[in-house]
Amino acid sequence: MLSKKMATALNNQLNTELFSAHLYLSMSSYANSIGLKGAANWFMVQYQEEMIHFMKFYNYINSQGEHVTLGPLDAPPSEFPSLLGMFEQTLQHEMFITRSINELTELAVGEKDHATQIFLQWFVTEQVEEEENDRELIGKLKLIGDNGYGLLMIDNELGTRVFTPPADTNA
Repeated sequence: MLSKKMATALNNQLNTELFSAHLYLSMSSYANSIGLKGAANWFMVQYQEEMIHFMKFYNYINSQGEHVTLGPLDAPPSEFPSLLGMFEQTLQHEMFITRSINELTELAVGEKDHATQIFLQWFVTEQVEEEENDRELIGKLKLIGDNGYGLLMIDNELGTRVFTPPADTNA
C-alpha cells in the first residue's frame, strides 16, 4: 500500500512521463517537417518508449490500490534550432527525469516502501541507457558539424531504430 505522499509523487512522475511523450512527439513532427525522416523515426520511437513508461506508472499506481490523477500538461516546444539542439534538449530533459526518478527512489527508501523501490529500479537502469544514447548522438552530431553528408548519414542511422516494447509493461 502506498502512502499518500508516495502516491502523489508517483502521480507527478506519471504526468512528467506523459509530458516527455508529448515532447518527443513534437520533436518527431518537427524533424519530419524539415526532411529528417530518420530523426522523426528516432523521436517517434522515443515517444512510444515514454508512453510505456507512463503506462508502467499507471499500472503500478492502480495495482497499489490508488488511482491515477492526470494533471494539465504544458505544451512542448514545436520548433527547434537544429538536430544537435534537439538532442541537447533531449539530454537535458532526460537528466531532469533521472533526477526525478532518483528523488522518487529516495522517497521510497525514506518511506520504507520496498515494493516501490523495486518498481523504480527498472527506471533507474533505463535512465542510464537514455542519457548514454543521447550523449553518443550529440558526440556524433558535434563531430560532423555542418557537413550535410554527415547529417544525412546520421539521419539514415536514426531511421533504423525500431520500437521494441518490454515483455511486461505492468512490472
